[in-house]
Formats: sequence, C-alpha cells, structure tokens
Amino acid sequence: MTSVPSWANVDERRNLPPALAVSTVILGIRPGVEGGPDKLCLPLVRRIRQPHAGMWALPGGPVDARESLGQAAGRTLAGTTGLRPNYLEQLYTFGDIDRSPTHRLVTIAYFALLHVDQVGATVQDPNVAWFDIDDPAIAQLAFDHRKIVDYALWRLRNKTEYGQIAHRLLGERFTLAALRGVYEAILGRRLDPANFRRTLNSTASIEATDEYLAGGKHRPPRLYRYVGHGPDPLEVDPLHG
Repeated sequence: MTSVPSWANVDERRNLPPALAVSTVILGIRPGVEGGPDKLCLPLVRRIRQPHAGMWALPGGPVDARESLGQAAGRTLAGTTGLRPNYLEQLYTFGDIDRSPTHRLVTIAYFALLHVDQVGATVQDPNVAWFDIDDPAIAQLAFDHRKIVDYALWRLRNKTEYGQIAHRLLGERFTLAALRGVYEAILGRRLDPANFRRTLNSTASIEATDEYLAGGKHRPPRLYRYVGHGPDPLEVDPLHG
C-alpha cells in the first residue's frame, strides 16, 4: 500500500472548509514592585501539539457544534486556565488565509478584564503562566496572537473614559492612587496626579464615598466608587455571546 506524503495531507487540509475557534485576551493589573508602576498582564498557554508546539498562545480552542461562541470562549478559557470571568466581550474576527500553517482557521477573539484579586490565579500547570504586557514573550506568540493582543489593547485604551474599567479591575471601592495606577498601566505612561484628580472630578461616573482605606501608616486615603448608569458596554452574557 502506497503511503500518502505528509505534504499532500497538508494540501488536503488546506482545501477543507475553514475551522472555527475562539481565543480570549484576559487583562488584569499586577501591583508594582517597591513603588514601581502597576503592570498590565495576561495569562498565556504553552502549546503542546503542532502547529507551533512549545510556543505561548492565547487560551482558546475549537467551537463545538452545539454551543454559542460565548459559551465556547468561556468553556475553553476555564478548561485551559481555570479562570471564569463573569463577562466576555467579543473583539473581532481574525481569518487571514495563512494564519495557520496547516489549515484554514477562523478565530473569534474575546477579551475580559479580571479583578486584581484574581490576577496570577490559574490551574496548577507548567504550561499556563501570567506575563506582563511588555514581556518579550508577547512578541513571539503562536499564530497571529500578538496581533489579537494588540487589538485588545487598542480597544481597551479607547475605553479608558469608561468608569467600568476601574470597577472591573479594582472592585467596588478603590483609591485615586489605585485608579491612576490602572490608567497608567493601560496607557503605558505616567500621569500627573494633580491633573488626574481634576479630570476625575469632572467624571460623573465616579464619586467619593465616606469610607477610607485602613491599615496604612499615614493619613488613610478616601475610597471612591463607580456609579455609572445605563448599559455597560463591557457587559456581555457569556452564555449568549
């Protein structure tokens, strides 16, 4: 029996209908070390099979026939990293013909913001790890996942006027310093504290509370909260995405 050359198998796979997959960019804030700037970070998964075996990639996987795209994103995310964010926002569809070396692959990309208390938490697996957004590994991701990360960052930076970002990343209550750290991490630059406070005072979606952060050596800072109204542009039901 004559064997079929491996190159022929690849050519045959390339002529099949496109496969459909999902990938998710999960962004969180890692507190700075010794007073340094906070870091925007994300979890990655090391591929254990071809193509791109051994390379880091975004968590994701194929879409099953009887699930929505949002369900697929939530399932693959939990299965690879153990993370279960309470919402997923659909980013964009990536479907360049040659984005996979073995077959035509169309990926629906999602992104989520993770609460600071959850950053660093994943399944106990050497093939799952968190990386700062400026880590050199981000530039060497499998497929076109670096392009997907860049698109998620662009989307996030164009949403910095939304108070929901602070709410998603910091929780119900937060200090101005923590909020400024979030914006600095997202924008990738330092912000003047006085100018930031003046800008914040004109933001109707964030207000001061009567509470203060306890436990510090100095005068405790006031806590703020998000009080925005109307539909949240980041709120997407993962069961019906």
